[in-house]
Amino acid sequence: MKTKRPARKAGNKTRGKSANLPAAKTILLTGAAGFIGSNVLEYLFSKYPAYRFLVLDVLTYAGQMKNIPENIRNSPRFSFWYGDVRNSKLVEALVSKSDVVLHFAAETHVTRSIDDNTKFFETDVLGTQCVANAVLTHEKTVDRFIHISTCEVYGEGLVKKMDESHPLNPHSPYAAAKAGADRLVYAYHKTYRIPSIILRPFNIFGPRQHLEKAVPRFVTSGILGESITVHGSGAYTRDYMYVEDLSRAIDILIHAPRKQVIGEVYNVGSGNAVSIIDLARSVLKHMKCPPRMLVHIGDRPGQVNNFACDYKKMKSQFGWEPRITFNEGIKKTVAWYRKNREIWKDQMWMRQVPIKTAKGKIELH
Repeated sequence: MKTKRPARKAGNKTRGKSANLPAAKTILLTGAAGFIGSNVLEYLFSKYPAYRFLVLDVLTYAGQMKNIPENIRNSPRFSFWYGDVRNSKLVEALVSKSDVVLHFAAETHVTRSIDDNTKFFETDVLGTQCVANAVLTHEKTVDRFIHISTCEVYGEGLVKKMDESHPLNPHSPYAAAKAGADRLVYAYHKTYRIPSIILRPFNIFGPRQHLEKAVPRFVTSGILGESITVHGSGAYTRDYMYVEDLSRAIDILIHAPRKQVIGEVYNVGSGNAVSIIDLARSVLKHMKCPPRMLVHIGDRPGQVNNFACDYKKMKSQFGWEPRITFNEGIKKTVAWYRKNREIWKDQMWMRQVPIKTAKGKIELH
């Protein structure tokens, strides 16, 4: 659907204003029919009734219109555009209408990138270049461009908690593609001074996440009474944060003074490392499933350990810190998947990916 965009009310006049008196804005979200983008869209749409929202999405296997709530889809403040983020003409046309660009569009699954990596570099790197070029073309009217990167760019943790200065050492094709996009945005800011901000979320979970990811895979296995499979020993750790806390962080970066955030990189996460085996046991506990449902399979190639977020930069500058505990988030997530089977049931066949191990064995991961 397409709706006519009203005359710009904010323009460059919004620059430098705080979140206390937000002027009307038009926000473009790429990839917002997916998990994180749709949750951020819902959060901002509810909080800012004067804002307009444009969504560009090619509706891959991980994105579907069902992820966008019906009240948003039917609103005159919302416009959906079907298309690829690599379509430069379409991207430029949408960026020209926007005050803020939130770039979520990406291929994101580590295991799938091991099986078929070409799409990851095409979408994550070339797609980001397309968006960055459009922002450069319209830099006089785009207030800021927030690129959603990932903690995966850091690779193996060299310290207990990783801050924004941690070296980038990606361990998978997905991580390498996102690291390329991350550094491309950085280079465009340094070379062309585009108004970019890089956000590196750690592992996010919550409603609408595709079943290929660990938390929804565990939860739906519990709902269906199936075995919950864990790679290797499950001792490797991750930093898990509920998606609403990420939405709050993005909200802050949209409205913070430009001089404070343009050209900066920010981590967001819970600050706590959780092992995958403890994650699986927590899901079993919340779902009242027997421990025997937990099954170990072979380790995944490119596995990394020690993911824990140092978010002191976001906290010191904006007072941001996660509000929803891990257990609260798991409880909310389990409840959502129990109530919304019609949204995720068609993803069942994509919960596992065939991977060839170093020994040549084919395993479903």
